Amino acid sequence: MADAVSSRPLTRGDAKTLALASLGGALEFYDFIIYVFFAVVIGRLFFPPDMPEWLEQLQTFGIFAAGYLARPLGGVILAHFGDKTGRKRMFTLSIFMMALPTLIIGILPTYESIGYLAPLLLLVMRVFQGAAIGGEAPGAWVFVSEHVPQNRIGLACGLLTGGLTGGILLGSLMATLINYVYTPTEIHDFAWRIPFIVGGVFGLVAMYLRRWLHETPVFEAMRARKTLVADMPLKQVLSGYRPAVVVSMLVTWMLTAIVVVIILMTPTLMQRLHGLAPLVTLYASIAATLGITLSAFTIGALIDRFGLLRVTLAGGPFFVVTAYALFIGTAADTAYLIPLSALAGIGAGLINVVPYTMVKAFPDYVRFTGVSFSYNVAYAIFGGLTPIAVQLLLVADGLGPVHYVAGATVIGIGAIVVYSLRPSLGLAGKVAQSPVR
Repeated sequence: MADAVSSRPLTRGDAKTLALASLGGALEFYDFIIYVFFAVVIGRLFFPPDMPEWLEQLQTFGIFAAGYLARPLGGVILAHFGDKTGRKRMFTLSIFMMALPTLIIGILPTYESIGYLAPLLLLVMRVFQGAAIGGEAPGAWVFVSEHVPQNRIGLACGLLTGGLTGGILLGSLMATLINYVYTPTEIHDFAWRIPFIVGGVFGLVAMYLRRWLHETPVFEAMRARKTLVADMPLKQVLSGYRPAVVVSMLVTWMLTAIVVVIILMTPTLMQRLHGLAPLVTLYASIAATLGITLSAFTIGALIDRFGLLRVTLAGGPFFVVTAYALFIGTAADTAYLIPLSALAGIGAGLINVVPYTMVKAFPDYVRFTGVSFSYNVAYAIFGGLTPIAVQLLLVADGLGPVHYVAGATVIGIGAIVVYSLRPSLGLAGKVAQSPVR
């Protein structure tokens, strides 16, 4: 049996692989998310000055959303070739597809210089970024899980997930630094470009470093046995692994609700509900993101020690309690916002059960495609519906956002419980292997 599915200590090679994968993932998510922190400035620079503010912001965030819409297509295409030609090639390509457009955004001429070509080019760059991010997280989870021993897959996924959320943290810190160092006029004139140029350059460096990574032992074994998937991987996934797809999409809903509401939307929600200053809620967001980044490592190690089912049954209720504590405690006294945000972030480390569940659910010969299709389609659906659902629930109840998160979490936990208790569906045993054909 290959090393990737055995029990052995982590080697220096494993540590190098995990470090480079996590670093690249962090930089790639930084590149994708930094846009939202400077969306207002970008809107003013890339659209006609006489455009109504509401329309300008609508189009600016529409371009941001285009990145999300491109995720499923980009993810499935990258995964297709990842299952047929190798994980490493697509793993390296995804960071190039993110870094280069990010760098280009940083040097793009504005509407004042090239007119409507400016927002058009910005849209094209965001589409490339979206396609790249669609392949990065699934590809990275598959890549690290197939490199490490069976008894360290949870930790590997945890380190990678922590790297991805760490990228969001880097984006928050960079935005805070830019706003601290430069005046609003300087940001408008030139400083908004700095985060994009820095992200693009470091992304290209990370791509170069990924050249030193090796193909996964699992894929090499398939290539040696000549058991690579012969036809369309997606066809195999949809025809033979529908239960795995359903479960993977349901747990992705849980992940989406946690990240979008607790990490991304809560600062704005707290400003609206309690009249808090934006800077205060930004500090709270940083605390929550730091909490989830560190907690993901711990959750991964606990999965390896106690198993997926036990960690899910313990971690799920703990997260729900911390989420309610954040909203109820802040309503009682806004001074509690930052510590409760950090606590909710720690509870949100539960999201690491999601990649572990998905890489276990699919056999090796279609694993990349199965994870990528399920994750990206679910994220596109629920990522779009979650903000709408939260706003509608908020009208009826100030705790509406946390009710939504709790509901999605319960559904995710239920999916893992049902699937884990059915060994024939793949989650109770070791990483499934493709049949020799």
